[in-house]
Amino acid sequence: MGDPWLSIIGLDENGLAGLTDASRDALAAAEFIFGGPRHLALIGAADRGKAWPVPFDVGAVLALKGSNVAVLASGDPFWHGVGGSLAKHLNPSEWRCFSAPSTFSLAAARLGWRIEDVACLGLHAAPFSRLLPHLSAGRRAICLLRDAGAVGALADWLVQLGQSEARLWVLEALGGPAERVRQTRADSPKLRDLSALVAVAIEPVGAVITDLPATSGLPDASFAHDGQITKSPIRAMTLAALAPRPGELLWDIGAGSGSVSVEWCRAGGRAIAVEARSDRVANIRTNVDSFGLGGQMQVVEGAAPAVLIGRAPPDAVFVGGGASDALLRHIWDALPDGGRMVCNGVTLETESLLAQWHGAKGGALLRIDLAQAAPMGRMRGWAASRPVVQWSVVK
Repeated sequence: MGDPWLSIIGLDENGLAGLTDASRDALAAAEFIFGGPRHLALIGAADRGKAWPVPFDVGAVLALKGSNVAVLASGDPFWHGVGGSLAKHLNPSEWRCFSAPSTFSLAAARLGWRIEDVACLGLHAAPFSRLLPHLSAGRRAICLLRDAGAVGALADWLVQLGQSEARLWVLEALGGPAERVRQTRADSPKLRDLSALVAVAIEPVGAVITDLPATSGLPDASFAHDGQITKSPIRAMTLAALAPRPGELLWDIGAGSGSVSVEWCRAGGRAIAVEARSDRVANIRTNVDSFGLGGQMQVVEGAAPAVLIGRAPPDAVFVGGGASDALLRHIWDALPDGGRMVCNGVTLETESLLAQWHGAKGGALLRIDLAQAAPMGRMRGWAASRPVVQWSVVK
């Protein structure tokens, strides 16, 4: 492991008294100690203390490489903490970590909740909408918030979602002498005298308006769109062909409403949704927010393939509109071996193009004809949709 110059130390509310001997030794040897003002005060950093810059930036620590540096974090530095932000810039031999129980662990222990069944989110600098994928009947969440004022804002947001009766536990200064846990409801008067270090545990009550099935092919009405949307049954078949897997990256080209990207991300993936029209980009951004996918889904306004140059290589690509031979060539070159591509077309020109690529590259070529029952005078008949030709291939 060499001789690490950086010590990343998890701290609880007991300050120095709560640290292990090894952690205290690392602090004693440090020439510089970084942390929040509360952290620095807890361990008595004095002249060695350096408060994090605002806006937050790990560059100040990295600039001291070669000195003996300590960084303080709350609880487990690698769970919504500074540990991961630092480690990605360093070799493993450059740092060592002394962890303490995370706030999530302490909160679950106080409430008697199985932490493996609880969504744990860091909402210090993220919108409350990140909660949406986890906010469903029968589920619980523990959220770290930026400050005491965010507690009331979170409660108001839950009320707007129709969760007025949601049970909340406000947990302050866990693990220390000033620890306090109070239970309330989202629509109750706001708690007063909250400390800066605060977490909120949430248990929804009754139906949650954001509850949607986990399967693909959500109703079209679930999305903001102008009619340019991959319709529900076609979308389900498209997602089946794309075969999403957790952590994988999708390029969604000609995204329209972004519905395919949304469903890909709901399956645990990440997506870059590319759309040339600004009004449709606005709809995609609305859908990103309403589904709480800001951490997974990126929206890019512009025309492909130009806006794809320099992007991280995809695991899968969906072309929902505007396919051309030049675009397919760019995608094919960018796609790694084993990557998947799915292209949907409704025009004769696109159908001809996909037939050519199918002949050259293989895969599956599928024509999808759907019809729905609709009124026909006093009776009903079949109203046919435009057929969709779908080419899917694994490189």
